[in-house]
Amino acid sequence: MSTENEGSGTEGAGTEGQQVPPSVPPAPSVPPAPVDPARGGPQQSAPAGDWPPPPPQGAPSPYAEPPATPAYAGGGSYATPGGGPAWGASYQQPAPAKGRRGGLVAAVLAAALIAGGVGGGIGYWAASDGDGSGSTTVSASDTPTSVKREAGSVAGVAAKALPSVVTIDAQGGDGEGGTGTGFVYDKQGHILTNNHVVASAADGGKLSATFSNGKKYVAEVVGRAEGYDVAVLKLRNGDGPAPLPLGNSDKVAVGDSTIAIGAPFGLSNTVTTGIISAKNRPVASSDGGNSKSSYMSALQTDASINPGNSGGPLLDSGGAVIGINSAIQSAGNGMGGSGQAGSVGLGFAIPINQAKNVAEQLIKTGKPVYPVIGASVSLEDNRMGATISDEGPGGSAAVSPNGPAAKAGLKSGDVITKLDDTIIDSGPTLIGEIWTHKPGDTVKITYERGGKTETVDVTLGDRVGDD
Repeated sequence: MSTENEGSGTEGAGTEGQQVPPSVPPAPSVPPAPVDPARGGPQQSAPAGDWPPPPPQGAPSPYAEPPATPAYAGGGSYATPGGGPAWGASYQQPAPAKGRRGGLVAAVLAAALIAGGVGGGIGYWAASDGDGSGSTTVSASDTPTSVKREAGSVAGVAAKALPSVVTIDAQGGDGEGGTGTGFVYDKQGHILTNNHVVASAADGGKLSATFSNGKKYVAEVVGRAEGYDVAVLKLRNGDGPAPLPLGNSDKVAVGDSTIAIGAPFGLSNTVTTGIISAKNRPVASSDGGNSKSSYMSALQTDASINPGNSGGPLLDSGGAVIGINSAIQSAGNGMGGSGQAGSVGLGFAIPINQAKNVAEQLIKTGKPVYPVIGASVSLEDNRMGATISDEGPGGSAAVSPNGPAAKAGLKSGDVITKLDDTIIDSGPTLIGEIWTHKPGDTVKITYERGGKTETVDVTLGDRVGDD
């Protein structure tokens, strides 16, 4: 399944760039990539590590037909050239247009009026059937003078976590911008969030981070990783409160409780709950602009996640961060006719173990490092595996000479069907799965050639930066 992230370029299984996350259920079909005028031909393959093209337009959903639109926590879905919805919409919440706040307030007021009307009717019935004293309320006899909530309750977890969560306002030099979420990552005051939340302000724009107590700080970008959709910020005038504890996303189990914190539709400090619905869900995403695609082997949750939640923490029941909320799949066109996607209980988060590795790279060098296998793979989804292309981007070799794949004996036409124990059903799935590893890791690749199945060990190489 794909969502909208940054997305242009070509795709690969690890030569110089990006990978698509592993799939548990079959990954969505990925049709041939669009024609790239700059290269004079169709973008149908990409080096397993080079930037892939934007998520295929109108790719079918693994959940329902017609395909739904996974989206980021901050923007609306974009239309495909053929008129259908594209995979995903940026989670970054666009700056509210004049009158939008009024619309949100009106919705809240309408709810209040409905509740008031019901309450009035019940009050009248109680008064007419009572003892004539005029009292229409009933007091609980055991109401404590002060309510004490357990530390492990949702309320207890939220109370402890909220002070370390920020609402991010990003304004580009052209006036465009939006709202997202982030959280305090370490004792040095670094803020972890999604790249697509801050991308509009990364070059010459303005960034600010506002804590739950109302304190607002100017923030600056330490580093961004487009392919991973991770960014690290630093507060310019303060370190902020204590960092949130980091959990172990590898130990998460389907059915575990989750708590999401963010600013859906600009409503800061919103807390929602759910469970882990699935693990290792392959998600490709793009913001619909000219940026490159990102890939993740995501944690899926049914906690309510909406535009503005992007970059916020997904917590376990103990309050530890297990993921960064990044994308949703939506069945509709958004809320209030805004064109933005809304939650239908299908949210996706970058596992914190992967995000932590990326964050440490960005803090140390300011640039991301991607593991690669040195082979270009087809973006077509035949549900049979990831096929090594006949040719790489710009007419280059599909298998890089002396690269990891070449050293392992892989060739054009080989169909990769498994990476370690994970089934690979497409090029994007292979890219995402490779990106869950580090350069230097050795992985076992199963492939088919000439009707025979072979298995080889491949030691992953690296590609530095997003260029």
